[in-house]
Amino acid sequence: MKEPRLLPTAKDKTLFTPGPLTTSLTVKQAMLRDIGSRDDALIELLRNIRVRLLTLAGVTREDGYETILMQGSGTFGVEAVLSSVVPRKGKLAVLTNGAYGERMVRMASVLQIDATVLRSPESQMPDRQILRQALSANREISHVAVVHCETTTGILNPIVEIGQIVKEFGCGYIVDAMSSFGAVPIDVKRANIDYLISSANKCIEGVPGFSFVIARREPLLASEGCARSLSLDLLGQLKGFEDAGQFRFTPPTHVLLAFDQALKELDLEGGVEGRAARYRRNHEVLIRGMHKLGFRSYLEPSLQSYIVTAFHYPNQPNFDFAEFYGRLRDKGMIIYPGKVSQTDSFRIGCIGRIFESDVRALLATIAETLEEMGMKVNASG
Repeated sequence: MKEPRLLPTAKDKTLFTPGPLTTSLTVKQAMLRDIGSRDDALIELLRNIRVRLLTLAGVTREDGYETILMQGSGTFGVEAVLSSVVPRKGKLAVLTNGAYGERMVRMASVLQIDATVLRSPESQMPDRQILRQALSANREISHVAVVHCETTTGILNPIVEIGQIVKEFGCGYIVDAMSSFGAVPIDVKRANIDYLISSANKCIEGVPGFSFVIARREPLLASEGCARSLSLDLLGQLKGFEDAGQFRFTPPTHVLLAFDQALKELDLEGGVEGRAARYRRNHEVLIRGMHKLGFRSYLEPSLQSYIVTAFHYPNQPNFDFAEFYGRLRDKGMIIYPGKVSQTDSFRIGCIGRIFESDVRALLATIAETLEEMGMKVNASG
């Protein structure tokens, strides 16, 4: 009798990245069934997900907020907002201190949105006084956009303080909360956020396949006719959910099933505060261990989030990042290349379904790898 062909049982590599992330077995298992794209079961699932995301944001429909899901990665969600809500004669101000703020600048250029770019060094928070001056000098600015956790470095930008200035000048406020939502408490109303964007595969620990926007209903309805895209039309997508309870186009059914399970697991962990506690502990262990190994963090501690951390390359001639990365990968550990523009760096994430024990295992593997590469483990950075 022919032996049955068995599926591989090797453990997945552990992802110490800003996303996609290591996910739980139960989240992966949730995708092992099919669901009809227009079935009542999916419509109910979507309704529940949309309500639960509002709850995580601390708002309700009665407060005037909506959740709009958008097929594609987080970048699709950001572009959906920019391309849908900035009027044709409007102007966008982008506060940027990293690669993901610069991505919004690039989007504005491609979408032919007039943009004022307010750049700060990647090691510093945006200058709020410069924002105030820009809004005072140019009353044509209709919207302001910023990244909350800029994963170029892991810096956490002050979205509440920025939002107070934006409200003072009567502008719309767009926040890319891709790497923070679900693990960093965000008071959407207090921050005066009109559009908050995040993704299924970040701190909620789902899998890639859709982004979502927590939108204030009044300005979104007022954006009628602004959309520069059919498939990325944010208001059109909301109308699809309101009219039929469905995506306008093919929904990511299996990803939605995984996300539903991920939301349940977030609740079991104690919600945003519970998840933040685990990630914070991961980060504390990482920082202590990396500094002991001789690595220097890119950011000052006061600016550093517990989401992802950028580290300088060590000042040793034997260090080659490609070799370092490859050796760690071969040992089952995946880290992330750097994105800091003027500094050689790499990044290590503390989010996803990883725990203190995983971080300690990574640190031991890094120490072993440095020795294999002929480097001093306790060298000063």
